[in-house]
Amino acid sequence: MSGRQATARRPGAAGHAGLEGREIVMAPGDCTGWHYHRVRLIAVVRSGTLTRILHDDSVEVHRAGTSFTEPPGARHIHLGRNLGSEPVVLYVTCEALPEGAAFSIPAHGPPGATACACSGTAR
Repeated sequence: MSGRQATARRPGAAGHAGLEGREIVMAPGDCTGWHYHRVRLIAVVRSGTLTRILHDDSVEVHRAGTSFTEPPGARHIHLGRNLGSEPVVLYVTCEALPEGAAFSIPAHGPPGATACACSGTAR
């Protein structure tokens, strides 16, 4: 992940995985590359504007103060881009992942999807 990423975990009740929170910062020009997640994410855009390209080639633009969810699974491949001139700061909450599990899983773009020329360093 380029930029900075912090992780905080909140223990859950007995038998529950708990929650995990992250701050994700994407510098202007950063791109996540195509990827998906193991668990559902809830994200709040703290600052900047995040442009997401989804598995069906639709585009969603999320400005500061808005929120969105990302469903889990390989059927929900997407990428995020910071096309703006200021950093994008996201606060993301999800079910806690097992120790050492990757936050996102790199993937090839879906057939017919917009090609991504970015390095894919921010996920």
